[in-house]
Amino acid sequence: MVSIDRSYTVTPSETTPTTTLSLSLCDQIKLSNHASQLYLFTKTKLHPSTNILITSLSKTLNHYYPFAGRLNLVKGTNHFQLHCNNKGAHFFEATCHLTLNHLFANNFDSNHVVQKLLPKVNYDVPIQHVPLLVVQLTKFPCGSLTLGLALCRPILDGFSSVNFVTSWANLAKGKNLDSSLIPFINPSHLDSKSLHLPPRFQHHEFSPPPLWEGCNSNNLLPLYATTTLKLTKNQVNKLKNKVRGYTSFEIISGYLWRCVCKVRFQGNWNQPTRLTTSVNCRNRLNPPLPKKYFGNATFPTVTQVCSFDDIVHKPLCYVVGKVREAIEKVNDEYVRSALDYVGNQKDMSLLRDKFYKFDRRNVLMGGDPNLYVVGWSNFPFYETDFGWGKPDCLVPGFVNSDGIGKAFVLDDANGDGFVVTTCLQPSHIDALKKLFYEDLEMISSSKL
Repeated sequence: MVSIDRSYTVTPSETTPTTTLSLSLCDQIKLSNHASQLYLFTKTKLHPSTNILITSLSKTLNHYYPFAGRLNLVKGTNHFQLHCNNKGAHFFEATCHLTLNHLFANNFDSNHVVQKLLPKVNYDVPIQHVPLLVVQLTKFPCGSLTLGLALCRPILDGFSSVNFVTSWANLAKGKNLDSSLIPFINPSHLDSKSLHLPPRFQHHEFSPPPLWEGCNSNNLLPLYATTTLKLTKNQVNKLKNKVRGYTSFEIISGYLWRCVCKVRFQGNWNQPTRLTTSVNCRNRLNPPLPKKYFGNATFPTVTQVCSFDDIVHKPLCYVVGKVREAIEKVNDEYVRSALDYVGNQKDMSLLRDKFYKFDRRNVLMGGDPNLYVVGWSNFPFYETDFGWGKPDCLVPGFVNSDGIGKAFVLDDANGDGFVVTTCLQPSHIDALKKLFYEDLEMISSSKL
């Protein structure tokens, strides 16, 4: 279906700093795998030049030079270090022999198809040989194309990735790089200010999430599937009229949490559940971080553990309120306390295992009673123009995680609402698509 025609190693076009950076404590809690994004272009004005893409990427790496480096693990503590050694990013040029419309006849719900269009990262080699940025440009006989990105998680968050892609696109069109996009690279801004002091808060975001109760893992397989749910502005306003005073993201997250609990219900209303999301801390710190800070400046936060009964049967404002509480508590003092918590870990790999592998255990137990929602709204994804037109769609990649119970909230490409891409067990997908819209129609009733 998809064949790799050529591969390239792309290094900075100019001399960049050769140094070793100790990543911030906010970077340290990430796994060393990659987050993926897939841009779809169906209305290309010009046939894209691979040479222009590679040349502009090389120029972009002059500023975003950490992407040309490699990670290393410090023995004993398992902290990440970043060697800025100019090893380069990897770029693959590929061809698909089917049309884009044929591939995505099911509205981008096929994980199998998305994986073919995203670049493969080889994790079977030592960490110091794994590229931090991998790109795949796939061309279709219909003239459409896709651009898949794999970006190493400890290096940057969604805000940094948007700035990087915007910078690359501008340089590809021959524009000069705006000063607001030149990254601020100084991981020490998110280190603990008081190492070896105990944290001032209980940080439940680092505690194991609730497990599924009463499941027989021998009869269940860790499979997952995705679906794309669309909400118009009018539909979101209906939710806002019912639950006043909350942001669109808070309302969508709470509403989705309720729907997911309904379709997962197996007879136990006492089943515990929680919602996790991430909060951009750049403007929540005192003093605030620069907007162009390059790295991870988003911290996880979790709701209070609730029961399925709480989420399904209490008023929707109760559920949305739990999401609001989780987000609002992440202020300067809370983030500094979280940094103290992370900084006092003797072995960072143990914290990562506790933070991530319990989710994998949930998968092996046949599912996950929890929900993790990533907010990608208000990001200028659909302004990304490399010279052949703006993208028609952005598809998050679930390739490098178990995925079950994860959702992305994005703006609709037409600016008319939101897209909610959700990953669940295959048996729950159809029920979610049906319930999600049925409950929207019932939003004015007392049942919600």
